[in-house]
Amino acid sequence: MPFLGQDWRSPGWSWIKTEDGWKRCESRSQELEKESNQRNPDHSIILNNEDEEVFSNEEHGYASKKRKKGHFRNDTNTQYFYREKWIYVHKESTRERHGYCTLGEAFNRLDFSSAIQDVRRFNYVVKLLQLIAKSQLTSLSGVAQKNYFNILDKIVQKVLHDQQNPRLIKGLLQDLGSTLCVLLRGVGKSVLVGNIDVWVCRLETVLAWQKQLQNLQMPQQVGHGLTLSDLPLHTLNSILYRLSDGSDIVTLGQVTPALRMLSEDRRLWKALCQYHFAEKQFCRHLILSESGHIEWKRTYFALQKCYPPREQYGDTLHFCRHCSILFWK
Repeated sequence: MPFLGQDWRSPGWSWIKTEDGWKRCESRSQELEKESNQRNPDHSIILNNEDEEVFSNEEHGYASKKRKKGHFRNDTNTQYFYREKWIYVHKESTRERHGYCTLGEAFNRLDFSSAIQDVRRFNYVVKLLQLIAKSQLTSLSGVAQKNYFNILDKIVQKVLHDQQNPRLIKGLLQDLGSTLCVLLRGVGKSVLVGNIDVWVCRLETVLAWQKQLQNLQMPQQVGHGLTLSDLPLHTLNSILYRLSDGSDIVTLGQVTPALRMLSEDRRLWKALCQYHFAEKQFCRHLILSESGHIEWKRTYFALQKCYPPREQYGDTLHFCRHCSILFWK
């Protein structure tokens, strides 16, 4: 029975049980690497035979590491990618697993860069970034912070290019900007990982993104084909019933007079209230008109201020309780 993963014997090695005990299994790539190391001679470079100036392999390794370190420090857009699309989530330290799983480590190892390209995962990733911006921003490590803002940059550029979900990103940037303002005001009281000038630069970047989204204008395509007003009423009504946000229904009702009439339907707003809120919740906040009828539209917006709406996503992160692994499906 081989052990794969990080355990007390050695992290990332594979072990197999034999008659003599546990032995480490070396992969084919490691064997080839050993063979190549045996074949290749010493790579020490002699610059001058007279002076015998020899640079050893150790010095070359140190110099290359130093160059890489300086490169990663200077390149602010560098993003660290991992092959694994999963991570162990363990809260206790055992003989098989050492250490704890932090939020920054989970954020680095889960593939959020490719997740934002998927329509089913886009809203879910944005919601995760918004939750981190509200309360967990200071718990991210330096590398996790860099990945966080790089992914946020990709999201903003995607919204500016595709012109989809701008209100969702505006809410994320508003919460992130408010959090950064609070953190920068109380620098001595809060724990900020990194230089204060870096955080000021990030706040300026967030404000620049907000300005770009505010100036975003949808292009008006003028054509001679079928338009939204040419659709029959039952089709328009079906479109309205597919929307789960009351603000989208109000905005769509401002397009044509027919959509405005359909957007004021009491049955539409009643179905929206029943979808987002429980019966006990909207029974406490019912708003009655002068004639004694329930105004479901006003009731919906009143409930929205008191209770969080129902959230539903096409694809989310999954957690295996047996393996304690957080992963994408």
